[in-house]
Amino acid sequence: MGRESFAGKIVVGVDGSPASIEALKQGWSIAGAMGSELVAVACWAFPQVYGGYVAMGVEDYEEEARGILEESLSQAFGPSVPEKVSPRLLCGPVRDLLIDASRDADMLVVGRRGHGGFAGLLLGSVSSACVAHALCPVLVVHASESS
Repeated sequence: MGRESFAGKIVVGVDGSPASIEALKQGWSIAGAMGSELVAVACWAFPQVYGGYVAMGVEDYEEEARGILEESLSQAFGPSVPEKVSPRLLCGPVRDLLIDASRDADMLVVGRRGHGGFAGLLLGSVSSACVAHALCPVLVVHASESS
């Protein structure tokens, strides 16, 4: 019953990289054509710590991720983010959170940040995991040449 109340949802993984900015732009292009909502997801996590102790200064991780999300939206859309764009800041492992977000999405869009000996051919670990395990179609976007 819930699916009839909206036109759909495109989820975009955002990490502040040029590829994720391009993913936002491409995701919005698709969402706009479909009349869908775009959900921009940025993830953060506490660092793995030694022996279970929490390191000093970890409270800044969430704020840093929030700033990256806001700056990414600004770079992709300018000063006025479209009304159908919803930012989401989530805590946990990026791969798991994006795959979980794919459960009720029509498409998941991620940027390619893979590095390796064959530049341009390899996917990064997050985009590879999303391609292999997402529960909806996945679009992997390269950064534009002008980025």
